[in-house]
Amino acid sequence: MCGIVGYIGRRDVAPLLLEGLQRLEYRGYDSAGIIVTGPKAPGLKMIKAKGRVRELQARIPKRFAGTTGIAHTRWATHGAPSDANAHPHQDAEGKVAVVHNGIIDNASELRAKLVADGVEFLSETDTEVLAHLIGRSEAPTLEERVQAALRIVEGTYGIAVLHADFPDRIVAARNGSPVVLGIGEKEMFIASDVAALVAHTRQIVTLDDGEMATLKADDFRTYTIEGTRTTAEPTTVEWAAESYDMGGHDTYMHKEVFEQADAVDRVLRGRIDDRFSTVRLGGLNLDAREARGVRRVKILGCGTSYHAGLIGAQLIEELARIPADAEPASEFRYRDPVVDPDTLYVAVSQSGETYDVLAAVQELKRKGARVLGVVNVVGSAIAREADGGVYVHAGPEVCVVSTKCFTNTTVAFALLALHLGRIRDLSVSDGRRIIEGLRRLPAQISEILDQEDAIRKLALEYAGAKSMMFIGRVRGYPVAREASLKLKEVSYIHAEAYPASELKHGPLALIEPALPTVAIVPDDDLLEKNRAALEEIKARDGRILAVAHQEQEKADHTIVVPKNEDELDPILMGIPLQLLAYHTALAMGRDIDKPRNLAKSVTVE
Repeated sequence: MCGIVGYIGRRDVAPLLLEGLQRLEYRGYDSAGIIVTGPKAPGLKMIKAKGRVRELQARIPKRFAGTTGIAHTRWATHGAPSDANAHPHQDAEGKVAVVHNGIIDNASELRAKLVADGVEFLSETDTEVLAHLIGRSEAPTLEERVQAALRIVEGTYGIAVLHADFPDRIVAARNGSPVVLGIGEKEMFIASDVAALVAHTRQIVTLDDGEMATLKADDFRTYTIEGTRTTAEPTTVEWAAESYDMGGHDTYMHKEVFEQADAVDRVLRGRIDDRFSTVRLGGLNLDAREARGVRRVKILGCGTSYHAGLIGAQLIEELARIPADAEPASEFRYRDPVVDPDTLYVAVSQSGETYDVLAAVQELKRKGARVLGVVNVVGSAIAREADGGVYVHAGPEVCVVSTKCFTNTTVAFALLALHLGRIRDLSVSDGRRIIEGLRRLPAQISEILDQEDAIRKLALEYAGAKSMMFIGRVRGYPVAREASLKLKEVSYIHAEAYPASELKHGPLALIEPALPTVAIVPDDDLLEKNRAALEEIKARDGRILAVAHQEQEKADHTIVVPKNEDELDPILMGIPLQLLAYHTALAMGRDIDKPRNLAKSVTVE
């Protein structure tokens, strides 16, 4: 969840590391630190600070030279945010430095043994255990010392290690937390996210679980924790450094909301097959005979990806007529699920590194299941583990709160549903109808975003609420869930989503003028049922904001969105509520791109 940056080469390392940390600020963190060394500056020099990267930068003295270094932004798991708990962590002699993403499960046991041996700890972190284990090893090479330590730790990690006695190298390792190498010209980089690398190189190597790497200025090699050499071929990152800039917007969230029309056009590009009224998804690695053998689809994701999966499950049922459902991956992997050979499992993750989803994929693969990935990051762990999948091509998403990636994921599910449907029983005319609807999406998204001024004024009306209710029915319910999450994440207003059909079974007790309700009211075969729910709320003096295809008489305010095909309407109906959440948070003075307590990529349990 936190960020790692490292460099070895000829350049002054501190500015490079600080720049990398700034590019990783979106991941969420509470403290930062940096440690450097080099042939003209022997030994390790370290600066750490609670707070933002700017606080760390302010502490760095003018003479802080070095050509090798590692740096880190920490999101607290063991110990409160503080200078002492910030990474890097060192051994007793100050020769070893470690930065670490993940959690060491047996840290307490190892810490107790080290304390009994006379080791004095300076922090409350699990990471410091690693530093002491490496420092106490007497193996002849740094690689062997790191390997010896990793063989006795349990848990997840992405680490980078420096040692004063081996100033010509950085050693890295991965198990469940991303580590990416950047390959330069007589210089090498390491990071937990390509965002920290693309300003300097687009040639990358992504480590697999159980894999390690040694970086020197002019070379790198990869190998397993047991020492067996592995073959790692660099790949080219498709995103340039400019993709991570704000592009004239005040926040990344605002930029990314307004990139959605282009992003949706990107996920559709080259995939529509007009001849057969279907789509081409070659990356599925699923031929027509295998697709026809699928008897059920199970979608797994967390947070926003789970909500996209709920929409995806409905699309698959409606278009392909295959039973489908979505479930939080964090629950699925712990309930000893029955893995059916006729079920197609779909793992959804923006980063492709979400730990709960990745662990579910690995368990499914162990049990022989067929797993597809729906991810945004090419070459990510889930993309590599899955049998096939669909890239959503949303482009880099920097804001912690997901917007364009959610929308593109729902469109990707529409493509998958159409593909499966046309292989099965979806008619040519219905296939053509859905394709025409998909093509209309970018222009309709732009039409919705043109209402920003009106939505900003509505946000001011509702920003004073202490809590809000979001309701929808069937197609509208996943939209309500995602909109509720968006408001919670970015504004910190409590919000609850409920099926509109369930109001009479309890939630009506909450309705009063102080609790506004946001109602998703698509113009489909349930329109009158949804209007009846508005009547129930209005009869109890509830305030209503409707998102609908036409003005709703019982609503206090209506955001009118353009009509598409019934099956595709949910893709559009959440977009104005992204803007509502954004402007509500803006009116309340929230840190929109970095909401409190949250991180962009959740790579720990």
